Amino acid sequence: MKLSIVMPCYNEINTIASVMDTVLSVPLEMEREVVIVDDFSTDGTREYLKSIKDSDKRINIIFHDKNQGKGAALRTAFKKVSGDIIVIQDADLEYDPGEYSKLIKPIIENKADVVYGSRFAGGECHRVLFYWHSFGNKFLTFLSNVFTNLNLTDMEVCYKVFRKEILQKFEIEEDRFGFEPEFTAKISRLNCRIYEVGISYSGRTYGEGKKINWKDGVRAIYVILKYGIFK
Repeated sequence: MKLSIVMPCYNEINTIASVMDTVLSVPLEMEREVVIVDDFSTDGTREYLKSIKDSDKRINIIFHDKNQGKGAALRTAFKKVSGDIIVIQDADLEYDPGEYSKLIKPIIENKADVVYGSRFAGGECHRVLFYWHSFGNKFLTFLSNVFTNLNLTDMEVCYKVFRKEILQKFEIEEDRFGFEPEFTAKISRLNCRIYEVGISYSGRTYGEGKKINWKDGVRAIYVILKYGIFK
């Protein structure tokens, strides 16, 4: 089997090199590819990615000609994947690629079709940061669960892992962080097997590069209602 690591990237010059080194070196008993979409970075990330574009045959880098958002970057990346299993990896250091093995295990063992990492389940270590962020995440997960009838603990988590054929069953429409509730709403209708795995989390402050804000939370509520009620 082959793992496709999909990485949307925007202005991550301080972390992109470390993330790439980790993603390419983490022990896995399967072939891997890394599909990166640079969403028109302006801080030097784009130049760094161009410098490594041909350094490893496992790397496929795509450059957007304008900033479009995380969902749009993922939509571009999904068209290029060739693996049997796909994992979404942010281009920062908040999530640990060393946990890939336990994330893909339920799929490898044919127990699951989709696996969510969860920052709120299990006993892994977490950086202590913003109360209102964690409250907002839990509220959005609760609201999503109401409309999907799932019992997820962390709908907004980056780490979503799934079989490639899942992508053939629907189209991603959201361009920004609305991808998370949209993806969740759409897989909830597929009658597929969904698992959660507890993960560690090293969250960032806004000074360290965190990008999601309250406007994205409002949009997430709209997306939950949009796909929960009208679609």
